[in-house]
Amino acid sequence: MIADTHGMLDTRIAEAVAGADVLVHAGDVGNDVVAAMTPLSERLVIVHGNNDPQDSGWPQSETLDLPGGQLVVIHGHQWPAKTRHRKLREQFPDAGAVVCGHSHRRVIDQDVEPWVLNPGAAGRTRAYGGPGWLELIAGTDEWQVRGHDLAPMKNKRR
Repeated sequence: MIADTHGMLDTRIAEAVAGADVLVHAGDVGNDVVAAMTPLSERLVIVHGNNDPQDSGWPQSETLDLPGGQLVVIHGHQWPAKTRHRKLREQFPDAGAVVCGHSHRRVIDQDVEPWVLNPGAAGRTRAYGGPGWLELIAGTDEWQVRGHDLAPMKNKRR
């Protein structure tokens, strides 16, 4: 699960997620990222973020049926940060987890169901502490979430 690439998918993340059963992007994709993601997985799920073009054709949210439950993907800009987790849980009470982006900050909130998961930024823009992603292992009896962090990218001089 990735989010908030804003036109640049960190190549280290692309290499790490290559071959995923499903590659999820929780919005604010930007130019050329879909082309970079396409060869990485047979199934891409992308939702519209507040910085994506209105004509992107991506839905505001997507629900995936996975072993053991449903995963909802939404960007999350629809609600203020203070109430976002509560509102997501109210909106999608039957989900096992809700993946959102928007804040660019990693969150793994498993206190109550549905879980709220934010992979943080997977590009260069506001990747606090460095870019990262989340890995969800969905089994019929149990779900596991693993966070992956990378060192910040060095700026290249031209």
